[in-house]
Amino acid sequence: MPGTDAPVTPGGERTYRTGYLTRVEGEGSLYLRVKDGSVIEARLGIFEAPRYFEQLVVGRTPDEVIDIVARICGICPIAYQMSAVHAFETGLGIEVDPAVRVLRRLLYCGEWIQSHALHVYLLHAPDFLGYPSALAMAGDHREIVAQGLAIKKTGNELIATLGGRSIHPVSVRVGGFSRVPRRHELEPLRPTLDEAVRLSQATVELVSGLRAPAFEREPMLVSLVHAAEYPYSDGRIASSDGMDLAPSQWGDAFEEQHVEGSNALHATTKDGRVYLLGPAARISLTAERLHPLAFEALERTGLRDAIRTNIHWSILARAVELLHAVAEARDINDGYAPPAEPRVAWTPRAAHCAWATEAPRGLLFHRYELDDRGFIAEAQIVPPTSQNQGAIEQDLALFAPQVLDLPHDEATRRLEQLIRAYDPCISCATHFLDLRIEEVD
Repeated sequence: MPGTDAPVTPGGERTYRTGYLTRVEGEGSLYLRVKDGSVIEARLGIFEAPRYFEQLVVGRTPDEVIDIVARICGICPIAYQMSAVHAFETGLGIEVDPAVRVLRRLLYCGEWIQSHALHVYLLHAPDFLGYPSALAMAGDHREIVAQGLAIKKTGNELIATLGGRSIHPVSVRVGGFSRVPRRHELEPLRPTLDEAVRLSQATVELVSGLRAPAFEREPMLVSLVHAAEYPYSDGRIASSDGMDLAPSQWGDAFEEQHVEGSNALHATTKDGRVYLLGPAARISLTAERLHPLAFEALERTGLRDAIRTNIHWSILARAVELLHAVAEARDINDGYAPPAEPRVAWTPRAAHCAWATEAPRGLLFHRYELDDRGFIAEAQIVPPTSQNQGAIEQDLALFAPQVLDLPHDEATRRLEQLIRAYDPCISCATHFLDLRIEEVD
């Protein structure tokens, strides 16, 4: 009988496990337990050691924090910088030059470009094309891999030009930037962005032609929604069931919990519901704010509803957002006018600072309490993967019955593919420290 080669426990249960997930950032595992055709346990195990960033920033200044939190992730450092800098500026009442805001969107475009290109071409496409890795895929599809690397390079160049270097950029500061580029420094990027737009349009066409595993459910979706633009750093926290919060109010609706067997906190709504963040949520809740080129490409696919109901089509959501990011970056580059000053002056003081932005993988929330000297007294950082963990495990349980009749290795591969659809960033999720010291006589 197909599928019966799965390991069987003494109680007649079958287990599916992967000790080390591949093509995800960080160290995680898959564990699924089935009995009588029903899933009784589905777990994304996160065993990467915690790195304690929320304690590392205590006693630091806001500008020091911006540099420190960038080290949480080498793929999405800008997201951590943007959530932090917006939190500090909102809490301290700092008004930045509108040109600085535009420049920050351009920097965020660079991160979305390199992150989405990495995921679509090197991490997720091999699942659809039947290869164990991008390296193996390159043997038969060299042009596809080369296309992805070319787009990713465009994102890296944008980040390096604006941020000083392509990984862990150093230019972001409270009130603006330490330095902003001159007009002539951005002009050479125009031909590169033109080519990236062309390649990203081809990416949407390529990805929409893939064959995704059948799967359908209606998750709770959460993302920022903005009245006039596709969300990066501004808007309101919205959900598919009517939520409407300021980005600083994440803690009013959501909470973190320590779950046994994971070195990452899990986030749920206050009433215990899991929810889905990231490209699929953003496309579903705010597609009309996409760049016209990206919106038209999305509509041509005819898969907009499938992005909402089938997590496997998140690869298409990322491809559409990739096109959006390169097209917006080109528009910003064409109209760029440097701000009068790189940053505005501000005075350290006690403040409550909180904000959320849209990292490539979804909503990223930061909260900081500043003492009377303006130093960090307390910090909370809630990355997208911590918030998506519940949705991943829920989807594993819902999807598993479809693959239980397959040979064990193939069923396991399909379950891994579902996890990779979320593009989990496990290292981002393992940074907490809940430290309690009790003194006894």
